[in-house]
Amino acid sequence: MSTAAEQNPQEELENTQPENNAATEAAAEQADTQNLETEAPQASENSTAELDEMRDKYLRLHAEFDNFRRRTSKERLELFKTANQELMVALIPVLDDLERAQTAMKDAQDVNAVREGVELIFNKFISLLQQKGLKAMEAVGQPFDADVHEAITQIPAPSEEMKGKVIDQVEKGYYLNDKVVRFAKVVIGA
Repeated sequence: MSTAAEQNPQEELENTQPENNAATEAAAEQADTQNLETEAPQASENSTAELDEMRDKYLRLHAEFDNFRRRTSKERLELFKTANQELMVALIPVLDDLERAQTAMKDAQDVNAVREGVELIFNKFISLLQQKGLKAMEAVGQPFDADVHEAITQIPAPSEEMKGKVIDQVEKGYYLNDKVVRFAKVVIGA
């Protein structure tokens, strides 16, 4: 019986451990539930406050973006309206000179004086355009380039070295700050 007695206390321990474990687990769950119940309102209040704060930030950001979009749209329209203002203001003195020359031509007896006046105005106008970035193309004698030249016609080349080159320029081409704004209309040697 000593063996049976030895097994009995061991069985008793094994049997009591699950009961103790179950009791311990039940007590732990009850404590956790109480902790959760006290923490749940706090967590709920914190998450609601965070959610309200995030919504407020989102609404403010959205409103800021709408204001930015409206402002940039308005500024863009203003820019388009006044884009040429600087050039127009610079051209007004040339226009004044042309009006004075026109008035002077009505009563002028000396053609050379009128010619000199018109040449002065022309040079002033060209100088102003160059200051604003406009530059005339040099086409005659250059090899034909379809990126900057527009071929009107081809004629027989006067010499072998002029084949494929620009022989005559019908209309000047212009660059504005290194961008072609008007192609040169040219005659090519064939």
